[in-house]
Amino acid sequence: MRNTVIGLLSATALAATPWLTTPATATPQTAAAAEFIDNFDGPAGSAVDGSKWGYETGDNVNNHERQYYTDGTKNAALDGNGNLVITARKENPADYNCWYGRCEYTSARLNTAQTFTTASGHVEARMKLPQGQGMWPAFWMLGNDIGSAGWPNCGEIDIMENVGFEPSTVHGTIHGPGYSGSGGIGAGYTLPNGAKFSDDFHTFAIDWAPDKITWSVDGNVYQTRTPADLNGNRWAFDHPFYLILNLAVGGYWPGDPDGSTTFPQQLVVDYVKVTGGS
Repeated sequence: MRNTVIGLLSATALAATPWLTTPATATPQTAAAAEFIDNFDGPAGSAVDGSKWGYETGDNVNNHERQYYTDGTKNAALDGNGNLVITARKENPADYNCWYGRCEYTSARLNTAQTFTTASGHVEARMKLPQGQGMWPAFWMLGNDIGSAGWPNCGEIDIMENVGFEPSTVHGTIHGPGYSGSGGIGAGYTLPNGAKFSDDFHTFAIDWAPDKITWSVDGNVYQTRTPADLNGNRWAFDHPFYLILNLAVGGYWPGDPDGSTTFPQQLVVDYVKVTGGS
C-alpha cells in the first residue's frame, strides 16, 4: 500500500455533538491572536485544564459507538510526564445507559468550544495511538455555528482519525454540505515498513488558509483540499472552528471490539497547539 492514498474516505462522520447529553453550545471567548497551546503539564492523575478544555458526556447513537463519555479523571487525566491520557475501559461502574442498553465501555471526549476557536492557522498534536479492533481515536474540529447551522453545514475537519483494523494508517477528511458521512473528502497516510501508530508518538497537523487545507504526518504532507475539490458544493471552512480530542469504541466504521481487543486502551497526547490562527 502506498504511503499516500488520495481518494474518498468511506467513513461515518465523527460529528456527534448534537446527541450527546451535554453538547457543546459554542459560545467561545476567543483571543484575537487565536494562539493555543497545552503541554499537559501537571501532577499524575489530575484533570485537564478547565480554562482550555471542556468535557462532553453521553453516548453516540448516530455512529453506533459503544462507549459512554464521562467527565471524570478515570477516563481523561494527566500522567505526570507531560501527557494527557484518554483511556477507554471495558467497564460501567456507574450503570450508564447507552443507545443499545447498558453501556459496555467508558471513554472521554474533550473540546474547546467554550474556550478557543480559530478560522485558520497551523493546528497540531503529537500523539501515540491505541491499538486493537474497534478502537477509533480522533483529533478533529467542528464549526462553532453547529448549534444554529447544524451538521454538516457547520463543517468538520478531521485532522487525524484511525480505526483499529488499520494500525499503520490514519485519515484526514473534510465534511460539509453535499460531502458528508461516507461522502467526506479525504485521504489516508500509511507508515512505511509496517510500523504502527501505536508503537511511538507521531505529529498530526493541518495548515489551514481561508481557501486551502493541507494535512501532514510528522511533517510529511499527504493531501491538500481546496474549493475546487467539492464538485460545486459550498466550502464550509471560512469561519471559526473548535478543537476536539476523543477515543471512541466501536461504531459503523471501525466495527465493534472482538475477542482480540484488550482493555484498557489509551490515546496519549503530548501536546496540542495552534499557531498563526485568526
